[in-house]
Amino acid sequence: MKIAVIPGSYDPVTRGHVDIIRRAAGMFDRAVAAVMVNGDKGGGMFSPEERLEILKCALRDVEGADAVMFDGLTSELLEKEGAAYLVKGVRSAADFDYEYSLAQIMKRFSPSVETVLLPADPTLAYISSSYARERLRYGCELSDVADPETARLMRELWGRHKKANAENGNN
Repeated sequence: MKIAVIPGSYDPVTRGHVDIIRRAAGMFDRAVAAVMVNGDKGGGMFSPEERLEILKCALRDVEGADAVMFDGLTSELLEKEGAAYLVKGVRSAADFDYEYSLAQIMKRFSPSVETVLLPADPTLAYISSSYARERLRYGCELSDVADPETARLMRELWGRHKKANAENGNN
C-alpha cells in the first residue's frame, strides 16, 4: 500500500491545502494530512485540536484522505503511518526552494522516503493561511478560503476565541 503524509500547521486549512490533499489522495492508496504541533510557532489562531477539527471538516468528502494530529518529527510520523511518501504543496519558486532543501535533509535521515512537491493550482495559489486568518479576524467573506461548512466552523471557533478574550479583558 502506498501511503503519503501531507504535514502542515493548517492554521487554518484552506482550499489550496484541500486541493493538494485531494490530489495526493488520487495518487496514493492513502493520504494522511497531519496537523503538526510546532512549539516554535507559538499559539496560532486555533489550537491544534481545533485545527484538526477544521481539517476533518474540510476533508469530509475527500475519499482516501485521513486527518491526524502529531507532536513530533515528520520522519517519526512517516514511520508511525507506514508512509514512504511526503507530499508538500508549493505556491512559488521560494516555496519550492525551501521545500527542496527540506527534502534533501529528509533524504539524508530517511533515505527510503520520497518527497513529492505538487505545484498549487494557479487559481488557489494566492490563498495562504495568513490570508485566511486576516479575513477571519476582520469578518470578511471566506468563500475563496474554504467551502461553506468549513468556513462556518472556522467562524464559530474564532467567535468563541473572541468572546473568551473579551470576557478576560483581552482584545
